Amino acid sequence: MDPLSATPIAGDGVIVVGAGPVGATAALLLADFGVPVTLLERHLRPHPLPRAVHLDDEVARTLGRVGLGPDFLAISRSCSGLRLLDAGHHVMAEFRRDAQTGIHGFPQANMFDQPELEALLFDRVAQHPLIRVHRGFEVLELENAGTTTSGAPVRVSGRFVADDTPRTFTGSFVLGCDGANSTIRELAGITMEDLGFTERWLVVDIRARRPLQTWDGVEQVCDPARAATFMQIRGDRYRWEFQLRDGEDEADLIRPEALGRLLEPWTARRDLNGLEVVRNASYTFRARLASRFQLGRVFLLGDAAHLTPPFIGQGLCAGLRDADNLAWKLAHVLTRRAEEDLLTTYETERRPHARAMVKKAVRIGWAMTGGQDRAALLRRVALAIAVRSAGVREAIVSTATPPLKRGALQPQRELGPWFLRRASGPLRVGSLMPNPMVRARDGRQVRLDTLLQGEPAVLTARAPDRALVQLCARDRLRLLHLPDVEDLAEKPELAILVRPDRVIAAVNERGGFPAPPWRIPPTALGDRQSIGRVVSCAAGWTRRLDPPSRPC
Repeated sequence: MDPLSATPIAGDGVIVVGAGPVGATAALLLADFGVPVTLLERHLRPHPLPRAVHLDDEVARTLGRVGLGPDFLAISRSCSGLRLLDAGHHVMAEFRRDAQTGIHGFPQANMFDQPELEALLFDRVAQHPLIRVHRGFEVLELENAGTTTSGAPVRVSGRFVADDTPRTFTGSFVLGCDGANSTIRELAGITMEDLGFTERWLVVDIRARRPLQTWDGVEQVCDPARAATFMQIRGDRYRWEFQLRDGEDEADLIRPEALGRLLEPWTARRDLNGLEVVRNASYTFRARLASRFQLGRVFLLGDAAHLTPPFIGQGLCAGLRDADNLAWKLAHVLTRRAEEDLLTTYETERRPHARAMVKKAVRIGWAMTGGQDRAALLRRVALAIAVRSAGVREAIVSTATPPLKRGALQPQRELGPWFLRRASGPLRVGSLMPNPMVRARDGRQVRLDTLLQGEPAVLTARAPDRALVQLCARDRLRLLHLPDVEDLAEKPELAILVRPDRVIAAVNERGGFPAPPWRIPPTALGDRQSIGRVVSCAAGWTRRLDPPSRPC
């Protein structure tokens, strides 16, 4: 993030409750915008065992925004795709993913160990001067949550569990990132909607002394007697998930002889020799959605807001999308770059999107694992037909999520052939802007995200005229002149407004100015400081303003 963006704001900051990956990422995004953050966590130390294991390329960009892109690549590996197996472990269908860097600057599917990711996040959290972490703090009360920012600050009260010391923290907003059993959600009186999926599964994490002779992608066993999922995490780490039958006691399955038989199709032996069981735990996979994501100045993120079955690997991804969507909006409101009604678009955008992804996970979960013998036979026939379609194969292997349909967006329109070629479907308002390599003003080849630096920006291939420069200055937008980006060059009259979360907010195809689709306070327009925030760069072009624009 640009140092100018990290100038601390005046007044109260934001209280983030829950210091898992979602809470830590939200805290870092806010702090990089210059928002002071109080991060509260009930547990004294991070959870040492693996849980989430997958992030897609869209969400990996969010880790890049908080300075962890190369570090995340170092602790993760790309995944080859998905195989569907029948009860005899014969391949019914295979969907390969490109292990190389895709249009978002990361591999499409990235496998990792959650404790390693949390260690990276907390190294950054500990170094950030605008984040204060309080571990071992139990939240008990929430006050003034339903007021506007002009009212009294939100108060979060509780106690430190080590010595029962009471403490109250104040902030402008509260973010509930405290998981499926969220205290913040309960204190705010927000209920959860059941979306009709509940299954018990046994999850087993193994460290193997010698590499297993297995495929390095994800294998889904579509067995009506016992559905199962297998994946190599990274290095010597592997994970299995087994569906539990009604009334079945998982304790009977984790006995060494029973577990050895479950793993035999992958280990080629019935004992656990050479295998270390790192964790075994039973989980109830649920599909649930909070009745609302915002109540006044309280926001729910991650599992506090939505629970999804793991079949499409979007559990943690959805939480990090929440953080990315909300952080810039809070920062814009707190710094008077946007009116407070921008905050209502968090629920408008994220709740329908989360519902769509949860529903997709439920559908795919049933298709892979649901039903008994007759349903399993029908499923196999349907799969055999479906996988012959290139469109179906692309849809299954694609990690792209649905575009946002309403919120802080210009009314949607589809664009031309460039966008059809570069993404699975037209890249339009509400979609995520790709992250291609571009040439900066100093000649370096960098990713577009490096130039965006987490700020709203206008992208264009044409040399900006003075009117466009002044409008960007007035609305405090970066201006990126990108004549060497092939797809922009094909349509030089195009101007694209990209939000800080890299969602395309507005498009003008006739050489005009794509105005921000959120209200800007009158006092912010014409602010001389805003001119210093304009960046005009790439391919050697720069325009000097008074004061001068920052170089790329």
